[in-house]
Amino acid sequence: MKTRVARLMKAMIEYDRGDAMRIHHLLKVHDLVATIGRLENLDDATLEVAEAAAVVHDIGIHLSERKYGSSNGKYQEKEGPDEARLLLKRVGGYTSEEIDRICYLVGHHHTYSHIDGLDYQILVEADWLVNIYEDGLSQEVVNRVRANIFKTPTALHLLDALYGGTPWQAAQLPMEGC
Repeated sequence: MKTRVARLMKAMIEYDRGDAMRIHHLLKVHDLVATIGRLENLDDATLEVAEAAAVVHDIGIHLSERKYGSSNGKYQEKEGPDEARLLLKRVGGYTSEEIDRICYLVGHHHTYSHIDGLDYQILVEADWLVNIYEDGLSQEVVNRVRANIFKTPTALHLLDALYGGTPWQAAQLPMEGC
């Protein structure tokens, strides 16, 4: 993890102070974004933006709960970008273009149509991988999400390994570079 993403992680954990559930959620989504991004060969700059977006992707939840009494994804998308922008500027080290992209991803991470980049796709997939478990979603939902949302080979593999699919033998998993 790059130093500025680590500083952002520290700031986001402080932002969510006392909300261990949300902190653990962002840690898991971040790790999956980093894993999928590396295995899908994202360039370093795009991966770092995707990782930063993963760290702050749910920053709008607390504000949404206060304003609307709900953490609904559409409220998160509405309230999250401005909160993310403030935190990113406070942490520092991000260009205005990077901040704009991160805030765009925060403002669209519950919108599954018109995904406009691999960073966006990977963030959506990582968030789903975590939400399926945390929300106890059914196999029917997993199958629907697999068919309609997941695109990257790495995330599809992880989805099947976590929530179904055919059991595999260790010898079947490609281990390039190990």
